[in-house]
Amino acid sequence: MPTIEESVFIARPPQEVFDFVATPANNVVWDSSIVASEQQGDGPVQTGTRTRGASKIMGRRFDWTTEVTELEPPNRFTLRSVEGKMTFVVTSSFEPVDGGTRFTYRIDAESGLGGVFGKMADPLIQRAQARTVRANLESLAELLVEHPAG
Repeated sequence: MPTIEESVFIARPPQEVFDFVATPANNVVWDSSIVASEQQGDGPVQTGTRTRGASKIMGRRFDWTTEVTELEPPNRFTLRSVEGKMTFVVTSSFEPVDGGTRFTYRIDAESGLGGVFGKMADPLIQRAQARTVRANLESLAELLVEHPAG
């Protein structure tokens, strides 16, 4: 199972970073690979909350639905795919450090983005997606410092 894990320091408190990242509508704001993201149902995000969306990876669009499987504000939350062609788990961790937050974003995905090339293409896709994740985290850090919530 390919894994991508990147971290970034964000000069904002953990609760603020958690609240922004855990809001499904914000996914398209900070994650350049997500082209749609909408919470299913009303109310606050909680264990069991589903989000329907789509990602564009290596030029291909993947529709998905995720479900929150773990929610520990402001420290951690985990999503897993429950519908779509890709099977993945995303874990977001928020650690207070030096007056801000160390945000760690981890994606564990099943092999298969390689299509006809299968698992042979996975390392290439993994490296490209890791670069995208790193850039997204850096953009998120800048966004939250320039436009703090609340």
